Amino acid sequence: MTEVYIVGVGTTPLGRHPTLSVKDLTAASVQAAVADSGGTLADVGAAWFCNTRQGVMEGQHGIRGQVALRPLGLAHIPVFNTDNACASSTAGLHLARAYIKAGACDVALVVGTEKMFFEDKKAETFAAFKGSMDIELGEKHLQRIIDLTADIPVPEGTAAGERSIFMDSYSALARYHMQKYGTTQRQLAAVASKSHWNSQFNPNAQYRKPISIDEILADKVISYPLTRSMCAPISDGSGALILCSEAALGKFDKSRAIRILAAQITTGVNHEHRTLDNAVGRVAAKRAYEEAGLGPQDLDVAELHDATTFGELKQIENMQLCPVGGSGPFSEAGNTALGGKIPTNTSGGLLSKGHPIGATGAIQIHEIVTQLRGEAGQRQVEGARIGATENGGGAYDGEEAIAAVTILGR
Repeated sequence: MTEVYIVGVGTTPLGRHPTLSVKDLTAASVQAAVADSGGTLADVGAAWFCNTRQGVMEGQHGIRGQVALRPLGLAHIPVFNTDNACASSTAGLHLARAYIKAGACDVALVVGTEKMFFEDKKAETFAAFKGSMDIELGEKHLQRIIDLTADIPVPEGTAAGERSIFMDSYSALARYHMQKYGTTQRQLAAVASKSHWNSQFNPNAQYRKPISIDEILADKVISYPLTRSMCAPISDGSGALILCSEAALGKFDKSRAIRILAAQITTGVNHEHRTLDNAVGRVAAKRAYEEAGLGPQDLDVAELHDATTFGELKQIENMQLCPVGGSGPFSEAGNTALGGKIPTNTSGGLLSKGHPIGATGAIQIHEIVTQLRGEAGQRQVEGARIGATENGGGAYDGEEAIAAVTILGR
């Protein structure tokens, strides 16, 4: 069983790109990843194309990868289409790694691309989020989570704004965490302020302006206790990864190769939401640590799925970076900031870097690879040698439908 390495990474700037198509975005990230690898596109023996929205928004329901990659000259190789909601491109990485380990090819391409912003399709944009829930049971699942917080008063004047349905789930879980563990809205704002600070040093981030805790608290409420600055934006963008076997390393710039130490993906199981033992993210993290032969104390840097600030708090606990219930004070004390105990979302996270659904996992990997190479500039974590990503996809009965944890090593 060969070791598998990431030898090339590429990403587009994230944001609203009304004049760029899925093909345009894909071409930009793939060309960047190939150039970064020191190899050529002709080296690629299989490809995974990861996308969730093109069918709903543009009617391209099938062969999305073939349509996006053929213009680049990729032909006569297997092209697989992957949709696992927000975890689509991490799922692609997981499958590409297994394909290489099985000896089916030596070099693989994983590309996630999402075109989410359409000026004339705002209603469709928000409705599309429901496709990442159980269409039949999703509303019932959401109500179950909201009922956990039925006795928690919501301050007057905090009516919810325009949002995806996931924000209601995150806000209910945040209120429950506040009730059970004493987490405060100010701690949620501190997480957001940290991420917005980091994003000013990321040239590909959608938002690159620091925002203070007080400014975040004063921002427009999306769904209490979450304000707009605590929630990820609608984003267009693409991220690409080049993976290879140990035998193929000679085709690339070997000195910058990053090894995949663990890649674990799991789906959820019915469980009591007041306990965490069976939380899907916690199970995925435990399995990843076991595969890598490491523990949470060994991580130098992490990119965690923060579609809202509460998402980061939740995943800090699932990744066992702090005790259950302690993520609020842990973050407020600066432990997840640059220079802290475990710098988290150094890219700016989904909150300010952007969240182009199907591309998000690949772009998280891009950040960790950049950190482990020592190439992150002003957001560099000094001496980083081991990093992890946690990437959740969809929602099922109060948590992610799928959780993916990847651990990389220099």
